[in-house]
Amino acid sequence: MAASAPWKRALVASLAAAALWVAAPRPIRADLPPFGGTDAYLADLAAHRAKTMARLGPESVLVVWSAPARVYSADIDYKYRQNSDLLYLTGLDQEETILVLAPGAAGQKVTVFTRAADPFRELWYGHILTPAEVTSTSGITAVYPEHGHEAFDAFMARLLGDDDHGATGASRTPAGEFAAAKTAGRARLCTADALDVDAQDPAEPPPDRSHVAWVHQMAARYHGVTACSARDVLDAERAIKTPYEQLVLRHSVEISAEAQVEGMKAARPGRWEYEVQAAIEYWSRAHGALEQGYPSIVASGPNATTLHYLESTRQMRDGDLLLVDAASSFEHLTGDITRTYPVNGRFTRDERALYELVLRAQDAGIAAARPGATQTAVNDAARAVFADGLRPLGLITPLADAASQVSLWFPHAPTHGIGLDVHDPLDRLDVGTTFVIEPGLYIRPAALDGLPKTPDGAALRAALAPAVAKYRDMGVRIEDSFLMTADGPVMLSAKAPRRIPDIERVVGTRR
Repeated sequence: MAASAPWKRALVASLAAAALWVAAPRPIRADLPPFGGTDAYLADLAAHRAKTMARLGPESVLVVWSAPARVYSADIDYKYRQNSDLLYLTGLDQEETILVLAPGAAGQKVTVFTRAADPFRELWYGHILTPAEVTSTSGITAVYPEHGHEAFDAFMARLLGDDDHGATGASRTPAGEFAAAKTAGRARLCTADALDVDAQDPAEPPPDRSHVAWVHQMAARYHGVTACSARDVLDAERAIKTPYEQLVLRHSVEISAEAQVEGMKAARPGRWEYEVQAAIEYWSRAHGALEQGYPSIVASGPNATTLHYLESTRQMRDGDLLLVDAASSFEHLTGDITRTYPVNGRFTRDERALYELVLRAQDAGIAAARPGATQTAVNDAARAVFADGLRPLGLITPLADAASQVSLWFPHAPTHGIGLDVHDPLDRLDVGTTFVIEPGLYIRPAALDGLPKTPDGAALRAALAPAVAKYRDMGVRIEDSFLMTADGPVMLSAKAPRRIPDIERVVGTRR
């Protein structure tokens, strides 16, 4: 008999310590069970995997890696945040996890590789899930713990290679449609990342290039296999929320809306932005939302004209507007809510004019958001209101086209998806999508500095200057979270008041 190949020897050694675990699902984290029940949660994860594999097709294999740890300072990491695609498909929130979906395999189609037990590491950093616990958390029965990547490497060598003689355990990949696709030169090895960095959405973090490089290396090594990206597949699946996801997201947004009310109550002249932030985040955590969906924006006075102001260090003054963009993450799902209100609890005439215009723009966006509508339709509806309403305020003049002047004060789009990420995948507003509508106006004197240094630009600056001085440093954004139903959008964040009389009844009522 010929000597075993090195990878086979490594596999035998790894499988001696890493056995396939098949366990019946049991309650997950008995002290913190899934919202809606374990059975519903596991069924939802299984549905995510089934739909993703159906879209991939039998000629494709998808590999999804866990997110890396991120350094906070020296030898201290940030609190771990899992890759959203891996959460969507497995629910596993543990480092050094790899998922392989092989819909065209004749047998084992879903396999997960996890970190093996390590008593020393667990002493310092906490419990590592056992294979049985991985199964109970994810519903996946084919689980292989490993100290490095030995089991994963062996498995992929078998899956992408041709010789199955003598394979056992994790290395056994019975011939199926994927094997036939390899023979025909049609097999695809996919990653969740964009293969072309130029095609990556500039608003998204860059992909892990080592994973992209690995996919290309495997495709070059094995005959009949080409590299591919499953980004479009995952985006399409994640955009439409299942009934279970809708249930959890409704609860998540409800907590966030209630927290916004607590922030309103805490706002008063002389208090600090961080006090409002503390009131919001305390409420969320006390009601089971253990993380914020994104860093809270609590921006008073001129800070409200910075879209992503994060410091929360300014003392609020009488006469300030306070813009608060904050929402919690409940069981990994997050909404997005922004409210703007006067610190002293009473809108001035100028603040009211700006606020009511933003509110009208949001109402127009909501009216345009019908099942199947485009994001462009919502954007156009909001911008049309601004184009009409900014003119009598002096923030649009006849000296230049209205659209470009609207963009001076409204520099962002009003819609994006919500879910596992605060900017979740979203295309059309189809039934089952969850999204925000968030028009805003930000009157920054510096916006005039960007006008062309030409006679026409100088004339436009001079014409706009009086209104800019009048509304100087006012930032107003109104943002709500929605679920699209067959009857139209449902506002999930309605518990947070957005109309002026309702706001004025709440602000500053906590003493």
